[in-house]
Amino acid sequence: MGSTRRYMKFVKPYRFQILITIIIGIIKFSIPMLTPLLLKYVLDDVIAADITQDEKLSKLFLAMGIMFFIFLVLRPPVEYYRQYYAQWVGTKILYDIRDQLFDHIQKLSLRYYANTRAGEVISRVIHDVEQTKTFVITGLMNLWLDLFTIFIAIGIMLTLDVPLTIVSIILFPLYGFSIKYFYGRLRHLTRARSQALAEVQGYLHERVQGIPVIRSFAIEDHEQKLFDKQNSNFLQKALDHTNWNAKTFAVVNTITDIAPLLVIGYAGYQVIQGDLTVGTLVAFVAYIDRLYNPLRRLVNSSTTLTQALASMDRVFEFIDEKYDIVDAPNAVECKNVSGNMKFENVSFSYGDDDDDQIVLKDINLDIKSGETVALVGMSGGGKSTLVSLISRFYDVTDGRILLDGTDIRSYKVRSLRDKIGMVHQDTFLFSESVKHNILLGKPGATDEEIIEAAKAANAHEFIENLPQGYDTKVGERGVKLSGGQKQRIAIARVFLKNPPLLIWDEATSALDLESEHLIQESLEELAKNRTTFIVAHRLSTITHADKIVLIEHGEVVEIGTHSELMSKKGHYYDLFQVQQLDD
Repeated sequence: MGSTRRYMKFVKPYRFQILITIIIGIIKFSIPMLTPLLLKYVLDDVIAADITQDEKLSKLFLAMGIMFFIFLVLRPPVEYYRQYYAQWVGTKILYDIRDQLFDHIQKLSLRYYANTRAGEVISRVIHDVEQTKTFVITGLMNLWLDLFTIFIAIGIMLTLDVPLTIVSIILFPLYGFSIKYFYGRLRHLTRARSQALAEVQGYLHERVQGIPVIRSFAIEDHEQKLFDKQNSNFLQKALDHTNWNAKTFAVVNTITDIAPLLVIGYAGYQVIQGDLTVGTLVAFVAYIDRLYNPLRRLVNSSTTLTQALASMDRVFEFIDEKYDIVDAPNAVECKNVSGNMKFENVSFSYGDDDDDQIVLKDINLDIKSGETVALVGMSGGGKSTLVSLISRFYDVTDGRILLDGTDIRSYKVRSLRDKIGMVHQDTFLFSESVKHNILLGKPGATDEEIIEAAKAANAHEFIENLPQGYDTKVGERGVKLSGGQKQRIAIARVFLKNPPLLIWDEATSALDLESEHLIQESLEELAKNRTTFIVAHRLSTITHADKIVLIEHGEVVEIGTHSELMSKKGHYYDLFQVQQLDD
């Protein structure tokens, strides 16, 4: 289905308002058509008429009185409602599109975001969607009004003089051919320009976030060269677009400029021959302006419409991005979770049938309800990937994960994640208040519940000492807080959510020893009677776990309690001894 047809689905709910806007627009564009007729009337029926001066003045004042009433009383409200409704419809359609796009953004997989810059996504939602507004304002309204104006002008001109009207429109076929020839390539160039701009925006968004790194390594000059490369690519695409656009205007405007000269020459000849009145000549010249001004606007409209269509292509290309994680047709709500989990021959790869990218191989685990399971091993072994599979951030490549005896792919994704509380190693906070960030765990919670969750996470005291307490804005990604403070707020979110399944992905790695000890007590309290997965680097923090799973190169090497694994004196024992020596 073409982009235009798909876009019309967003337009359809507002078709009545668009029709009203077009009707009001017809009235608006029809009113100025009276001016050339007024000129003809004044020249032929007033000034050149064989009547007394008083009669001439009477006729003139009456005609001018009527015109002033039309232009001062009737036209202003018509102009107001025409502009208001046109913009209202366009803005509402963009609102609907962005609303759907945000929903789409939230459903796209982590795999997509791992391969796509955030700035490029933002460019599609903001810049490209905004460009499509031209299609509504220009393509669905102004374009038709300009065409209607042309037909009205031609109709009036035909009543004045048929041969002169034919001369006026003799270049129309050449004009139409020029439009078709030039605008086919212009759409392609416009799309290439938009993509280059999105790349610049994506690069810039990433570098703005990385300013501290750029400063710390003193690589401003190096980064300037890299940005110049991105910017030069956009410049070249923009100049290609500008070059072709300029050729388009040069050719099409030449045609629209020559046509009035033909009319003036032929009409002047007719007046000299005595076959045409001066009033008709003046009216015709005025109507030529009314005829070719819309044509010139159509040239501009074609340029902006080309941009709008190219942006539409990019918007729907983004909408067509497939979801990696979707609900099965017969998926059910995840309710009354006990917490028994089983991994049966679970393998996972980030690539498509690429053995080099296999992260997990034949994982088999049996976890009872309420058990605490610690996943340990060297970095890059697959621990974080394994817990990501539980929340279905990714789906297993082979095997299956069972929750209370049911494959987790049989549950609706959102209902499954609602039963899981996660704290990641890389804590993300929104730039809003501390309170807002904690509320993510349970939107609508009371202030008392928020404070209790913060106290449980050992966060209440430092929050109270912030300038505005719980209403303090934390800055982008929580930049105003320390790493330990950010993580305690993230932990408070999970306390507030109070889910049956818990996942701590290096949750205490950014805390100092004192805070870590306090948090450990809180986590152990929260983990009671809940199935808990802990991804840990520091082995001393997970000695209490019911099961410790050592993962190396995507495979389970050892399983057991701390004492069991220490008595084996295997890989876990070696790692523990090394860390104890480091400490």
